Amino acid sequence: MSANPIDGFQIDPASLQYAGQDLQRPECILAERNGSLWSADARGGVMHIRPDGSQALITQNIKDDFATSENEADRFTQGTLPNGLAFAQSGDILIANFGTDRLEIMTRSGESRVLHDQINGRAIGKVNFVLRDSKGRMWLTVSTTIPNWMQAVSPNLADGFVALADENGLRIVAEGFAFTNEIRLDAKEEWLYVVETTGMRITRLRVAPDGSLTDREIFGPQSHGSFIDGIAFDSFGNLWGTHIFTDHIFALTPEGDLRILLDDDHGSAEGKALLAAFKQDAVTPELQLACGGEIAPWMASVTFGGPDLRTVYIGSLRGTSIPYFRSPLAGLPMAHWHDV
Repeated sequence: MSANPIDGFQIDPASLQYAGQDLQRPECILAERNGSLWSADARGGVMHIRPDGSQALITQNIKDDFATSENEADRFTQGTLPNGLAFAQSGDILIANFGTDRLEIMTRSGESRVLHDQINGRAIGKVNFVLRDSKGRMWLTVSTTIPNWMQAVSPNLADGFVALADENGLRIVAEGFAFTNEIRLDAKEEWLYVVETTGMRITRLRVAPDGSLTDREIFGPQSHGSFIDGIAFDSFGNLWGTHIFTDHIFALTPEGDLRILLDDDHGSAEGKALLAAFKQDAVTPELQLACGGEIAPWMASVTFGGPDLRTVYIGSLRGTSIPYFRSPLAGLPMAHWHDV
């Protein structure tokens, strides 16, 4: 294999630029060919950041009562909480709503409806992320079935699962994950890569033509020693990602070697205290809220965008803008990049 373009690459904090302002919980970011960004927003919708820098909040117009909270801890556990986003082939926005526990779809003007709120006759659970593949199927992650997700930050719980929505409805295709988070398919859609946040690892499974998953294995280190959140492939096959709370950006090479590309925690006492408490199953919201760097507090995702797919945007749970930098190589185009 040729030399890896990320060999020796580090993200220079001084080179970072920022998009958007006064954002609320820009956890997941979608980038379009025209330069538009669409960011999840805790106010119940998405923020559209146009190529010229102007922005507009598009909130969901739905008959349900979307509750909000002024308390910072409650804001992460109650009410509507758009989390993972994906574009439907129509251009509408698929929303994995971590607050309402369901998969929703919203037009670009805000009209919304529920796609799935039950599985096997029961509530789905904490819907975290949604991914559309080249066949138009929707892959959905559920982190936990515990209503307050902060209580699921435990080394002793693995009730997360991956579900698939296709012409046959919504069904569980893999389960027993430690806080299932973002998922990605490789370039050939042969493997599905699954973040296990509290497992501190990435698992991958082979994808059969019917969407069933087999050959489950850990990809990369058995443990990252940090909580993992979002992931995204580049065109070489490196899997980029974020460590939340300790605020790192990392990459796993195709061989599974872990490389830290940005460290905004610097071995802080708060980060160490959280990780130590986790080992004792004693994590509290206060310990979590004490963590976070300055660049994008609680780093949550990486998104490749720009006309050459070499601009990388950093999503976060507690940031109010979106930092971005230039990558030495392009990202792997997502399904919507190929939509007409």
